[in-house]
Amino acid sequence: MQAGLEAIGVAVPDTYVELADLAMARGVAPGKYVEGLGVTRMGVPLVDEDTVTLASRAARMALESAGCSPEDVGLLVVGTETAVDHSKPVASYVQGLLGLSTRCRIFETKHACYGGTAALQLALDWVRSGSAKGRKALIVCSDIARYGVGTPGEPTQGAGAVAMLVSDTPALLALEAGKTGVYSKDVMDFWRPLYSKDALVDGHYSVQCYLDALEGAYRAYQEAAAEPVGEGAYSDRFAALVYHVPYGKMSRKAHRHLRTLDGDAAPDASFDRLVGNSLVLPSQVGNIYTGSMYLALASLLSTAPQDLTGQRVGLFSYGSGSCAEFFSGVVQAGAQERVKALGLEARLSRRRALSIPEYEDVMRAREHLDERPVADAAGSGFRYQGTRDHKRIYAT
Repeated sequence: MQAGLEAIGVAVPDTYVELADLAMARGVAPGKYVEGLGVTRMGVPLVDEDTVTLASRAARMALESAGCSPEDVGLLVVGTETAVDHSKPVASYVQGLLGLSTRCRIFETKHACYGGTAALQLALDWVRSGSAKGRKALIVCSDIARYGVGTPGEPTQGAGAVAMLVSDTPALLALEAGKTGVYSKDVMDFWRPLYSKDALVDGHYSVQCYLDALEGAYRAYQEAAAEPVGEGAYSDRFAALVYHVPYGKMSRKAHRHLRTLDGDAAPDASFDRLVGNSLVLPSQVGNIYTGSMYLALASLLSTAPQDLTGQRVGLFSYGSGSCAEFFSGVVQAGAQERVKALGLEARLSRRRALSIPEYEDVMRAREHLDERPVADAAGSGFRYQGTRDHKRIYAT
């Protein structure tokens, strides 16, 4: 049975910080952040936005773009590493805010940035096995990447969510059954202790772990696909490659490594052709953890000038700790028009820039977000209002 992405939705904070401004405020040359990371802006959520509100907004966009009724969703999984409760899953809040059926299986997955892909693969198996019985799965990747003011990781922050409607009628991307390669290894490259709101990362080591995982998953994919190698680079059989993008420059490192594995003597020469369009949106949002690769996929389908219909796309997902997966899908007719109709670039252009003092005030206020008393939330859409009797309250 065919399975894949029927629709996609994206949500980002209404506010952002220019990385050039942040660099100057930290006494750093702007080029070190902008060109060095491959990011121009990073999304910064205000106190009325959190993992739940971002997930709900993205999910609503996906459902509405497909004309899907909440009753048609039989499985809801939220992949996140920035959950709002140690027990109650983000999926429960999303179910309530969207008005999904009580006959919908819901839960949350966690494995650093890989959690959303783990959920997606489970959903694909659910559909292909026939257990879905015609219903659809809603997979949401939602996170707020936070490292703290003045820390080395500060310019690699971001926030956002990507929701994917998975079904047996994939109008966007048909994901190829059996063509997937997995690599996992116990490493300490990135983690967030229970006592800390801020993540810890061993930067150089994490990059190497990412590249090792890419090599392992890519080799496993080739074995699983069992296709003749042929002449030229193996990766040339893909019309585009979409990598996990904690920051844009990581995609360049990843692509260089993958093409070198293919025996390409000029690995950077194909970067713009195979990867460039996938980085347009991520460069304006920053790191969104579980949703990073899927934001890059949305970017590819939204901004690529060439017709990708019938073309194969390679996808690489990495989560620290670690687990990685390389898999592939075929772009469906009309997919690019459907994603372009979401107006994602226009939505990003309507955000408001924060000054550095405003940004620092927001970061201080978010330190106490979980204890914030209930207050009316201005604006439209899903908003976090605060807590009452230790319960999170949301506005719709």
